[in-house]
Amino acid sequence: MRVLHTSDWHLGRSFHRVGLLSAQRAFLDHLVETVRARGVDAVLVAGDIYDRAVPPLAAVELFDEALHRLAALGVPTVMISGNHDSARRLGVGSGLMERAGIHLRTDPAGCGTPVLLDDAHGPVALYGLPYLEPAMVRDTLGARRADHAEVLRAAMERVRADLAGRPAGTRSVVLAHAFVTGGTASDSERDITVGGVASVPAAVFDGVDYAALGHLHGCQTLTERVRYSGSPLAYSFSEAGHRKSSWLVDLDGDGAVRAERVDCPVPRRLARLRGTLEELLDDPAHARHEDSWVEAALTDTARPHEPMARLAKRFPHLVSLVFDPDEIPADGSASYAQRLRGRSDQEIAEDFVVHVRAGRAADAQERAALRSAIDEVRTAETAAEVAR
Repeated sequence: MRVLHTSDWHLGRSFHRVGLLSAQRAFLDHLVETVRARGVDAVLVAGDIYDRAVPPLAAVELFDEALHRLAALGVPTVMISGNHDSARRLGVGSGLMERAGIHLRTDPAGCGTPVLLDDAHGPVALYGLPYLEPAMVRDTLGARRADHAEVLRAAMERVRADLAGRPAGTRSVVLAHAFVTGGTASDSERDITVGGVASVPAAVFDGVDYAALGHLHGCQTLTERVRYSGSPLAYSFSEAGHRKSSWLVDLDGDGAVRAERVDCPVPRRLARLRGTLEELLDDPAHARHEDSWVEAALTDTARPHEPMARLAKRFPHLVSLVFDPDEIPADGSASYAQRLRGRSDQEIAEDFVVHVRAGRAADAQERAALRSAIDEVRTAETAAEVAR
């Protein structure tokens, strides 16, 4: 069986205030053509179909159009909700869509109920595990603790229990939306940390033939059977070095995996440039970036006059400008962004405690209280999105 594994479409998202709807449409055109031309038997979309819980109308219309085109090809599509999606909204009408071969899996309680397909070698069971917010699904799944590893283990126990009752030789595929240990993150992914921990071990997927992951935006192979497709478009300059693609995965009769990357269309290259204003304006080596989306980091000791306007004459698609001098001013006047760069919410909160208590750091009990408070706020925000 041949499946096309993709994820993290983030329909409705922009790139530094530049609309991406036309680029997303081009990707979906490419997706449909790949399905048709490469003889794909099933399409897998591992979450974050939309960029936010209540997407703009244009994004909903684009999604609807894509579903109609996939259904017209007669190729089954299995989708799960991600942490950016509203599971309830995305799941509306899923029962009716299933009749057209569009299988939306948004309810954690249904983790152990597969979409069953057949090929010349027999049955293939595809299990959709939507994004599992630990505090909200712990009781539903009977997990021992409200953390990512435990709720995903509980969901996989349901998968294995169902698979054990299937005919011998049934092959299995799991779609999941999570941060799995060994994966490399980008700046454009929303933090899903709970209790100071975001990742789960890849071993949680042992026992299935292929795990189609979503959440991280870089295409990655954790094991031969556990892979991220990554996002089809770059959504931050941290992805400038990414090769955006989907996985074309063949499962043979014994469940062995053979995977091939299928490159996605690139609407415009990304370039991260660094130097003084005059260097960026004059260096001939930057000529190849004049049609790219550009992030410029200025290293001038003093802020130059009208840098954005001057740079835009050479780089008309300049979308981000940061002032980042090579030498931090001796008076300690580094910008707020410079001081926070690379620090987690937990570290920032602990630094604040040190600041207000004249150098006395938080003890273990206080650090745990801060972590709990951060988790509660994030869970409350997720619950509010679900309720919208």
